[in-house]
Amino acid sequence: MSKTELIFVPTPGKGHLISTIEFTKLIVKHHPEISVLVLVFHMPIHNSSNVDSYIESQSGKIDPNRITFVTLPPLEDTPDPASRNFFHSIVELQKPLIKQAIENRSIKPSGFVLDLMCVNLVDIAKEFQVPSYIYFTTGACLLSLMFDLQKRFDEEGFDVGEEYSIDSDAVIDLPGLKNRVPVRVLPLLLFEKGSGWSKFFNDLSRRFRETDGILINTLMELEQNIIEDLQSTKNIPPIYPVGPILALEEDLRKGRDSIMEWLDVQPSSSVVFLCFGSMGSFDADQVKEIANGLEHSGHRFLWSLRKPVNENSYVVPSEDETFEVALPQGFLDRIGNRGKIIGWAPQVQILSHPAIGGFVSHCGWNSILESMWFGVPIATWPMYSEQSLNAFELVKEFNLAVEIKMDYQRNLKENEAKILVKAEEVEIGVTKLMGMDDDMKDRIRELKNKCRLVLEHGGSSYNWLSIFVRDLLKSSI
Repeated sequence: MSKTELIFVPTPGKGHLISTIEFTKLIVKHHPEISVLVLVFHMPIHNSSNVDSYIESQSGKIDPNRITFVTLPPLEDTPDPASRNFFHSIVELQKPLIKQAIENRSIKPSGFVLDLMCVNLVDIAKEFQVPSYIYFTTGACLLSLMFDLQKRFDEEGFDVGEEYSIDSDAVIDLPGLKNRVPVRVLPLLLFEKGSGWSKFFNDLSRRFRETDGILINTLMELEQNIIEDLQSTKNIPPIYPVGPILALEEDLRKGRDSIMEWLDVQPSSSVVFLCFGSMGSFDADQVKEIANGLEHSGHRFLWSLRKPVNENSYVVPSEDETFEVALPQGFLDRIGNRGKIIGWAPQVQILSHPAIGGFVSHCGWNSILESMWFGVPIATWPMYSEQSLNAFELVKEFNLAVEIKMDYQRNLKENEAKILVKAEEVEIGVTKLMGMDDDMKDRIRELKNKCRLVLEHGGSSYNWLSIFVRDLLKSSI
C-alpha cells in the first residue's frame, strides 16, 4: 500500500459524491505514491440504497489498494431535515464515526480532502495533525461570493438577505467579475428570513479559511479572472483549479437503449435536450407552457419530464415516472416522432450524441462542465442553489450561453417557484439556442478543446493537481 493515504469525505448527494470519486481516480492515476480512503455516510434526505449501489459499482472497477471505500454506520438519531442546522448537525454527528474508522486502519492519514459541506471535519484533521483541503464541487464564482459576503458581514455587518429581497433590482460587485451581479441571481436560501442559511454560509466560509487549500472543479481557462483574484487575496487558502472532473463512463440502466435508438435516427445537431437535474421538476401549469413553447418552436426535442412528488422538503422527483398527464391535450399526437418524453436521462451519453444541437439546462455545475466537454450549447433555466449565479456567469460574463430564464428559482422546501415562464419565452429561447451565432459556436468549440487539453500532461489543471500533491507531500513530511 502507498505510504501517503488521503482521506476523502464527500457529501452523499449525487452531484457531490460522483464528482469526488472521479477526482480520487484522477489523483491515483497520476500519482502512484498516493492511496485514498473514501468515508461514506448517509443523509436522511437521500436514498441510501442509491448511494450504496453506486459505491458497490465503483468498488468493482477500482484497485482496492489504491482507493478504499468505508461506509460509516447509520446514525441512531437524526435531526429534522427542515431544521436550521440540519447539515451542520449531520456532519457533527459523523465525527466520532470517522475517527473510529481511521483509528481502525494501520496507516496514519497524510491529509483530509473534505466536501465543501463537510468543512467542520477540519477539526479531525487538526487532531491528527495533518493538512486539510476542501474539494469544491461547483465553480469559482460561488466560492468568490461566499468569501466576499462573509468578509463584508464580519467587517461591515452587511447581510445581503437582510439588505435586499430576492425580487430586488439591486446589483452588487463581486471580485473577479467584469459585470455587476443582480441580487436576484444569488442563492434563494440567502433571502429566507429566519432560516439561518446566511449564517450557515458565512460559517462555512470562515472554516474554509482554516484549511490548507481549496481544490475547485473548474479550469483556469474558464474562470481565470475569478481564480486569480482568489489566489491573490489575503487570508484565502491556496486555490487549485483541477477540473473539469467528470464521470464519462456509459450508463447502462434500463431505458437507455430506447433513448439512444431514437437519437440515432435524428439528423445531426437537430435535437434540443431538456433536463433539469436530480431535483428538477415542474408543476402542471409550467409543463404546459414548456410543451407549447416546444411545439411552436418547430424543433425536435428530447425532454426529461419527471413527475414531481406530492411531499415537500427536498424529496427527489421520480426517475421512473414521467409527467405526461400534465401535457396539453393532444400534444403527443401533434408532435409525433419530432419529440420524445423520458423520465430518467443518461445525460452524458445524450450530450455526446451527434444528434444533440442544444441543451436546456438547470445550470448545475456538473451539467455545465459536461455540456462544455461535448461542445453542446446551453440555454439557461436554473432551478435552485447557486444555479442562477452559474447562469449569469455563462450568459453575461462569458457569453457562452443564451437565456431562457436566468433568475428562475424554485423553493425546494415548499416545492414551488414564484415565476411562470411563458410558452413564448420558451419558444424564443429554444430558437436562439438552435440558431446560435457563429462567434458563440466558435467559443464553445474552443472551450471544448481546452477542457481536454488542461487535463493532459502540461495542461493547466494537470499542473495544478501536481502542485497540490507537492504541497501535500511537503506538509506531511
